[in-house]
Amino acid sequence: MPTNKQQHLDNRPEGEAVASNFKLVTSETPALKDNEVLVRHHYLSLDPYMRGRMNDSKSYAQPQPLGQVMQGGTAGEVVESRHPKFAVGDKVVGFGGWQEYSVVDASQPGMLRKVDTTHVPLSYYLGAVGMPGVTAWYGLVKIIAPKSGDTLVVSAASGAVGSAFGALAKARGCRVVGIAGGPDKCKYVTDELGFDACIDYRQHPDAKSMSQALKEACPNGIDGYFENVGGYILDAVLSRMNAFGRIALCGMIAGYDGQPLPMTNPSILLISRLKIEGFIVSEHMEVWPEALQELGGLAASGKLRPRESIAQGIESAPEAFLGLLKGRNFGKQLVKLI
Repeated sequence: MPTNKQQHLDNRPEGEAVASNFKLVTSETPALKDNEVLVRHHYLSLDPYMRGRMNDSKSYAQPQPLGQVMQGGTAGEVVESRHPKFAVGDKVVGFGGWQEYSVVDASQPGMLRKVDTTHVPLSYYLGAVGMPGVTAWYGLVKIIAPKSGDTLVVSAASGAVGSAFGALAKARGCRVVGIAGGPDKCKYVTDELGFDACIDYRQHPDAKSMSQALKEACPNGIDGYFENVGGYILDAVLSRMNAFGRIALCGMIAGYDGQPLPMTNPSILLISRLKIEGFIVSEHMEVWPEALQELGGLAASGKLRPRESIAQGIESAPEAFLGLLKGRNFGKQLVKLI
């Protein structure tokens, strides 16, 4: 059996996460039992939610255990199988974690899913046509529920979730405005993703300035907002929401290092009769087939053209992850192992 390099969570961060929170470990892959499959990972997914799980605190998911493989999505191929429905060479996605190989009990529902790479690249199944894409779909379709002509805003617009949100919203006839960091990301959001406008938050570093930029980009107000960031950006968006607007609360990356994110003027929620709903996409597995079908079609047709930031090798995972938390990535952050 092959040797397997893994990244473990060695200790919990105190404030900002650092590379020394992780430890590179080498182990042997065990022999397969009945119904098990050995997967060689081609790509590891790095996602902002992982930062919250590094803390030993109350959250929607159990903390990442110390001394074990960092958990996360993976895409790869079957290299050995003792399960009748999986053959050597099958391309699959799963939750194999930060390691080169994983042994998966394929008899457990949802542990491993075969994917077709004829028209959609394997890596897309960890981003646009995977969990981030379904996250965008659920927030848009089930919470914001837009009508054609609505004005929608999404923060972190150039990332894996934001880019999928834009394609899905444009397909429904909406005006879509993104918020992203830096001129290159904003240019990509408008020129390649087809957003109607994009606001560079680095040019608008406080709620007053951001609110004015939103007023110019959204002259008819904001009907729906997909939130990935929190902090002053949320304050600014709230000040521009139309009555009966809807907010899908997906992430609060501005507060992932543990500091609280106070809301400056929560009375707006009442004054504008806003609906705000937080959600975790893994709790809504019933929508995944419908969402993935639409996302796959958009990707195959070129209407969804996601960017990817790709780090090379298992050793690069911690630094790539820390860069993601600081917005250094451009699009979906992956680690390529093969």
